Amino acid sequence: MLLTLATQNEGKLRELEALIAAQRLPIIARSLAQRGAADQAEEVGLTFGQNALLKASWAAHLTMGWALADDSGLCVDALDGAPGIHSARWSGGGDQANNELLLERLAGIPLAKRGARYRCALALCNQLGEALLVEADVEGRIVETPRGSQGFGYDPLFEIPAWGYTFAEVDLARKETLSHRARAFRKLLPLLRILAKDS
Repeated sequence: MLLTLATQNEGKLRELEALIAAQRLPIIARSLAQRGAADQAEEVGLTFGQNALLKASWAAHLTMGWALADDSGLCVDALDGAPGIHSARWSGGGDQANNELLLERLAGIPLAKRGARYRCALALCNQLGEALLVEADVEGRIVETPRGSQGFGYDPLFEIPAWGYTFAEVDLARKETLSHRARAFRKLLPLLRILAKDS
């Protein structure tokens, strides 16, 4: 089965490719760039789910086949859910600028009140309009100082209290045991197995 991964985000590509490979599914995953697309659908939805469906549907029609899209981000309780769907472009800069803005907005707020969650919506669509949307969260908190060099996005600031580590302090294999993206992907697995078997 040929599956287009409808994202230009290198971090998301790495994680999605690793999740597919770990299941040993007969799926050939290709990025938008590998399928000849230089861009992706504009994220104009009001929710993670809407944006994931927009991107997957656009890529499915472009490539005339199945496409998988991820829309995900960080929701911080003390910021009324921000940055939310604007996570990637919140500061107008890259990951470092986003992390700096997050720390600035949370300055003076004690660790006990820095609850947050990563949320992931995965949409699987084909060119006929068939679609499945799944979503998953992972709960954590925002630490006061970035830690670790793995991962991407807000990973250096997002800590799982039970671990005592940020997502950036663990390797991809361990992150896959608990991350929002891995949890959402597991919900897609039954359909992916059927599609891969029938293709």
